[in-house]
Amino acid sequence: MKFLDQAKVYVRSGDGGAGSVSFLREKFLEFGGPNGGNGGRGGDVIVECVDGLNTLIDYRFQQHFKASTGTHGMGKDRHGGKGADTILKVPVGTQVFEEDNETLIADFTKVGQRAVLLSGGNGGFGNAHFKTSSNQAPRHANPGLEGMEKWIWLRLKLIADAGLVGLPNAGKSTFLAAVSAAKPKIADYPFTTLHPNLGVVRVGERDFVLADIPGLIEGAHEGAGIGDRFLGHVERTGVLIHLIDGTQDDVKAAYKIIRGELAAYDEQLAEKPEILVLNKIDALSDDDIKEKVKVLKRVSKAEVMTASGVTGKGVQDVLYRVISTLDAAKAELAEAAKRAAQPNWTP
Repeated sequence: MKFLDQAKVYVRSGDGGAGSVSFLREKFLEFGGPNGGNGGRGGDVIVECVDGLNTLIDYRFQQHFKASTGTHGMGKDRHGGKGADTILKVPVGTQVFEEDNETLIADFTKVGQRAVLLSGGNGGFGNAHFKTSSNQAPRHANPGLEGMEKWIWLRLKLIADAGLVGLPNAGKSTFLAAVSAAKPKIADYPFTTLHPNLGVVRVGERDFVLADIPGLIEGAHEGAGIGDRFLGHVERTGVLIHLIDGTQDDVKAAYKIIRGELAAYDEQLAEKPEILVLNKIDALSDDDIKEKVKVLKRVSKAEVMTASGVTGKGVQDVLYRVISTLDAAKAELAEAAKRAAQPNWTP
């Protein structure tokens, strides 16, 4: 299945049904009168978050969605039924934006969430509605109101516990394949990964979802390479695993490039907890590992872990660090919520 994380869609709610102009005409009934029914309401446009989807690929082949028109009113006081709704089914993590692609309409983070984007037009009144003591035979009815229409953007942001970031060929896909059942494409050329991959990682009796984000290069926030559009998929993660290719000469520059792109995309993303990992240590000597770890510690002012996705050395240590970081963040959020719930006591 192809991956698509953004789509532009046209939606239109249904028109209301027209009211009816009708008069009672039956044998042996001396007095008739108006009996035209009201039109039905037009169908709504609804977005629903469902299980079993992980891409917006369905909206590549169909971009126009229209709800049904309400049924017209009929004689004998028969009112029209409501038009059928149009439901856009989206995966968890989808955001709906206005046509400007900036104004957020809805954010779907749980299965079962629904939002009415556009309401259908009201149905028109039949002539029976207009009957009064001074106008006992009205000969007019209302047409139904027109539905509403707009263009919207659907943008998918994968929900993962941890995200892999780094320059192209930093070993992110190899790392993901080593720790999960995911089978990302792995090759020895840049930009092997063209869309995010997800994998479920099992650590002891715990598990978490890990996202592999396509590689960034300097200037990605300005559109260089494949740009930074995929960074939205790590906005919801609890921790970033920053992989540095240990076989390259300047690990300091590699670290600064990624940190700069994260900050240029979103300051909050740059402030997320980060686990810095010197990768591909199987291809390095002990002296090279010590020297490059020393350089990274100096520039990052943080602990530097070492690992090899090919041999598995150091990988479990990284995974346990992810678990502990996620637990610490969860405990901090729980403590903050507890403090917020406590009333402010004053003497």
